Amino acid sequence: MKIKVAKFGGTSMADAQAITRSADIVKADPARRYVVVSAPGKRFSQDIKVTDLLYECYHKLEMDGNFDSSFEKIRERFMVIADELRPDLDMEACLDEVREGMYKYGSIEYFASRGEYLSGRIMAAHLGFAFVDASEVIVFTAGGEFDAASTRAKLKKKLSGVKYAVIPGFYGADESGLIHTFSRGGSDITGALIAEAINAELYENWTDVNGFLTADPRIVEHPAGIKELSYRELRELAYMGANVLHPESIFPVRAGGIPINIRNTFEPDNKGTMIVPEITDSRKGTITGVAGKKGYSIIYIEKSMMNSEIGFARKVLSVLEYYNIGFEHMPSGIDTLSIVVADSEIAGRESVLLDKIQKTVNPDHVDIKNGISLIATVGHGMSFKPGTAAKLCTALATAGVNIRMIDQGSSEMNIIVGVATEDYEKAVRAIYKEFE
Repeated sequence: MKIKVAKFGGTSMADAQAITRSADIVKADPARRYVVVSAPGKRFSQDIKVTDLLYECYHKLEMDGNFDSSFEKIRERFMVIADELRPDLDMEACLDEVREGMYKYGSIEYFASRGEYLSGRIMAAHLGFAFVDASEVIVFTAGGEFDAASTRAKLKKKLSGVKYAVIPGFYGADESGLIHTFSRGGSDITGALIAEAINAELYENWTDVNGFLTADPRIVEHPAGIKELSYRELRELAYMGANVLHPESIFPVRAGGIPINIRNTFEPDNKGTMIVPEITDSRKGTITGVAGKKGYSIIYIEKSMMNSEIGFARKVLSVLEYYNIGFEHMPSGIDTLSIVVADSEIAGRESVLLDKIQKTVNPDHVDIKNGISLIATVGHGMSFKPGTAAKLCTALATAGVNIRMIDQGSSEMNIIVGVATEDYEKAVRAIYKEFE
């Protein structure tokens, strides 16, 4: 029998109506045997996600030693869902168990994980599926590092004896039972791990959009949908801000060659975006999509004869390593080196960073240029079309946008430009118009 893993995001679990829709999707296809759920998300624009309410409880505990007033918001939210769905579940007892555990264990990761846990209990009871606690099958080390091999073994063993199950996303546990979590949005990773472990035919990721778009609809009016993406294209677009899928969730399914289907819970007839190992369709356009992020700076270093100074770049990067600063890109010239870093990495440390670089490599000039945004233009077709970079640069020049940095990956599948943040939206629209 073919097996599909269906993961439902926060909006798909936001209230009783959304959960009913999600359950109907599962029941429509018997191959959807394993269901992964997120914590309830926003029901409306001004609403608060359950995970954020749980973080609020944790901070209340830190400050006041008591979070009962904040926990009542969570209790009310889940009781409303339970009252409407009437699952075969004692919701009050589940909530009491969670509250007691939060006081007992007291770690921020335990608090953060309880939204998924409660969602899983409700969905399992509503569907009549077995509930498999992620703490039993998603393994972390005592230091909080994810253990892929142990997770794979536990998932295979556990799920081989369970035909239909609901598993909460986002968290797991170490050997002592201490809860650990993935980064925010990590339920996508849980779903991918399960799909890989059981060699699923397909990993479906149900959310509130019809898959990936060729550009941000808040910037470009009515951008086209993307029917098919490769794993590599997905990584590029997701990393650069196309936040439909957690960028780390690609690795487990890529290892197993399992396709991912991004679908819309609220428009289930839309086929969404299929993410596959290799592109099989014939595309008319050169690019697949445009994505970007704000909030970057460029560390600009200039020194005569830099190119002949062995180890110069290594010494500069050793300064970043010393301050535990990651970098995004490092384009260079004969006498210049530019290092693109996120503003959050260097906030409050600009002066000491510049001073350390000055003492380490004695440059002629070093400074930090703030207010940079990065835009990635991504697509397999770029590597076969001469003049792609020229078209991109011409489009930006015509729009009056100055390029502060440009970098093309060795795969020739993406071109990343840095522009002033005030030009970001204008630049995205110019690139989209030129290629789409």
